[in-house]
Amino acid sequence: MTFAIRHITPANTHLLDRVAADVFDEEMQPERLAAFLADANHAMFVAVEAGVVIGQIRGNVHLQPDRASDLYIDNLGTAPGHQRRGIASGMIRALIAWGRERGCTYVWVATETDNEGGIAFYESQRFERRLLEWFASEIDAT
Repeated sequence: MTFAIRHITPANTHLLDRVAADVFDEEMQPERLAAFLADANHAMFVAVEAGVVIGQIRGNVHLQPDRASDLYIDNLGTAPGHQRRGIASGMIRALIAWGRERGCTYVWVATETDNEGGIAFYESQRFERRLLEWFASEIDAT
């Protein structure tokens, strides 16, 4: 079977009605999806086969005051039974083209150090591996 890459917009969110297991990390919340899609600096592309979403990629443009904008790949997932068919490669090309149209000259992604499949995939896409320290903190609700 063949798949199609689609840019998700407020007009076609119905494509997300049928999603294969393990494409997204969590269940989508309609209000969060609406806010995500309303922001022109965010994008989601999906791979659809036989009416079912079998892959997704999300990214956002980081506007910079001192250099060209960059594109951050926020999340990428392909249903396990559909991997190694060029789906992720097709989605990443679509997202990078979208970023290029918005003036991005650099693309980057972070993944867990033990994500061997992800690391091999990004290296196959000619991403350069760089080490960095990552810091995170929960934002206090008070």
